[in-house]
Amino acid sequence: MAERRVSRWYFGGLASSGAACCTHPLDLLKVHLQTQQEVKMRMMGMAMHVIRNDGFLALYNGLSASLCRQMTYSLTRFGIYETARDRLGQGSQGPPPFYQKVLLGAVGGFTGGLVGTPADMVNVRMQNDVKQPPSQRRNYSHALDGMYRVLREEGLKKLFSGATMASSRGALVTVGQLSCYDQAKQLVLSTGLLSDNIFTHFLSSFIAGGCATFLCQPLDVLKTRLMNSQGEYRGVTHCAMETAKLGPLAFYKGFIPAAVRLIPHTILTFVFLEQLRKYFGIKVNT
Repeated sequence: MAERRVSRWYFGGLASSGAACCTHPLDLLKVHLQTQQEVKMRMMGMAMHVIRNDGFLALYNGLSASLCRQMTYSLTRFGIYETARDRLGQGSQGPPPFYQKVLLGAVGGFTGGLVGTPADMVNVRMQNDVKQPPSQRRNYSHALDGMYRVLREEGLKKLFSGATMASSRGALVTVGQLSCYDQAKQLVLSTGLLSDNIFTHFLSSFIAGGCATFLCQPLDVLKTRLMNSQGEYRGVTHCAMETAKLGPLAFYKGFIPAAVRLIPHTILTFVFLEQLRKYFGIKVNT
């Protein structure tokens, strides 16, 4: 009887947090580029601008909020997706079909996006703070301070500002990452050319990262604008209309840095996840 290991429910949050520590500067630059009203700087120019004005450590502004987001958003979506997928796999004695993976990814991602909205909003604000004049900076000490101050000063409704957009984006990126990763890995292994090793994990996660970037970039731009707004948008539709005035490509503003950030983040997440599963996962006899 063969033995394999499956993930514990919290492995996704741990793996995503590890990846976030490596890719946070890229995430910060992506937020800066998306919140430009006019394209004035590219990725390298924005990086040099941040470092020159606020120092190298400014690239890690909002790291505590990013980790808090991963331990809410990613932990929830991975927990739902992997738990349900493993149960379906046990029942049919094989991996579930792709359409079921897509449905599980959408449900897990939507739920995770809702749960992670407060930390996500604070993350965007903390990352964008360095662009503001000193008198207009919010100066949150850390993620929990940011969420407490938003709740106290702006109310519970503001804490979940952009929740619909964040949940929709979460559903799309989770389908792109988790569902496509599983399917890509299954297809690669079915060729018999590669075994279940780190190269297979790298290749599958690279494909998944590209799919996720393509699916979620328009929503990601709108979500970032809504969360960073100070009342200039009346809602998602108004934000979309104002963004459309800048041209169709405005919805893909920051696409390259988004891909540069999301693809490495996806690769690192699944490499870490596979290692956690291999050494600390739950043993299952098959």
